[in-house]
Amino acid sequence: MTKNNSYFFCGIGGSGMLPLATILAEQGAQVAGSDRALDQGRLAAKFESLRSKGMELFAQDGSGLTSGDQVLVASAAVEDTVPDVSQANKLGCKRVTRAELLAELFNGCPRSVAIGGTSGKSTVTGMIGWIAAEAGRDPTIMNGAVMKNFAGDDAPFASSRVGSGGLFVSEVDESDGSIALFEPEVAVLNNISLDHKSLEELRQLFGDFAEVAKRAVYNADDNETRLLMAGLSLPDAISFGMEDGADFRATHVVEAPHSIRFNLVARGQSWQVGLQVPGKHNVMNALAALAAADALGIALSDAVPAIESFNGLARRFDIVGTANDITVIDDFGHNPDKIAATLNTMRAFPGRIIAFFQPHGYGPLKVMGQELAETFAEILDPEDRVILCDPVYYGGTTDRSIGSESVVAAINDVGGMAEHIASREDCGKAIAELAKAGDRIVVMGARDDTLRSFAAGVLEQISKGDRQLLPN
Repeated sequence: MTKNNSYFFCGIGGSGMLPLATILAEQGAQVAGSDRALDQGRLAAKFESLRSKGMELFAQDGSGLTSGDQVLVASAAVEDTVPDVSQANKLGCKRVTRAELLAELFNGCPRSVAIGGTSGKSTVTGMIGWIAAEAGRDPTIMNGAVMKNFAGDDAPFASSRVGSGGLFVSEVDESDGSIALFEPEVAVLNNISLDHKSLEELRQLFGDFAEVAKRAVYNADDNETRLLMAGLSLPDAISFGMEDGADFRATHVVEAPHSIRFNLVARGQSWQVGLQVPGKHNVMNALAALAAADALGIALSDAVPAIESFNGLARRFDIVGTANDITVIDDFGHNPDKIAATLNTMRAFPGRIIAFFQPHGYGPLKVMGQELAETFAEILDPEDRVILCDPVYYGGTTDRSIGSESVVAAINDVGGMAEHIASREDCGKAIAELAKAGDRIVVMGARDDTLRSFAAGVLEQISKGDRQLLPN
């Protein structure tokens, strides 16, 4: 990447595209882009934020591509018939994927941390980035979610940060195999479970990921990860977990509704750690981040107080507010592991759960629909409720023969209380009518930034009349 390059992002508002475009722009490159949501008049605040950073936005009709010197950044899945791609081909523009461009920037940094795994990547990335920033390392951070510690009036969509410390912290993706492009100094492996690829493919990808790094940090409590690492020759690897034998171990865990405390045992020392984010899964995330910081040479005396001031990420157990003793939570949960972590965090405390889930596509339901149903049915109590709308669909030729009805049927077959309501708007109305004092409502789903406004809308419906609205 050079400052003289001109990049055009097809789908610039995406969770992976926006932070990368922002990093390039802040490093001095010329950046422009288009997005289907922009054409549809959705997410205006996000696009206004991009414009405020000097990025020019265009309709997704090819009009933003005017020179063969521009580099088109587009997913490999974007077809040649898309106007931006068609115009880029006519002009002879170089085309790269988001992951290829990110890997070029990442691998070019003298120091780097890559965070991989089925679940927890974004949170661990945010934690490591915050620890490094607080320790004076001035990192560049690439995340798939807004990091609350770095967000502000001038950066409302802070899913990235540009620093000058020569350290790049980034989450990396196994779902498209692009994790293989990265050559990190420190590779963090959170867990391995079924999501977009078969376990056989995941084992190969994550094994290569750990081996290419100078230092690997891995979850010793996760059976798949532990077995994978046992088959590799990595004597300098650092393990973390709650079980005996982990290099970074959590003991005496004490949960609270919106926080959690534990005792950290590492490097022959013991530390009391209090997190501002709840759930045992966040204890594991914190252990991963602290172990990675240790691998970078950051002292625990600096890392522990830093992680205690970590405020979390948007849409990760993000409390929207409370009305009439009914709390609404917005969460990114979309695969069995993430959903289980969220539901278990809620299940640790009394109160009925109303879980709304919007599948992030028809394809994922084919791969993990049955496991999703089993997760809801196993964790939730008989009085809890599950409501699914139709999966996210923005057009195209994907097979839509298996939808949300299949998950609902599977939940009900094993004694759960699930309902399919096709329209998300109708789901919101049903949830508001169903909710009663003491309930907790969780809105779950990925690849759709409007879920945050949907959750806020549910809270607003609940708060109508004499109900008192208490924003978070």
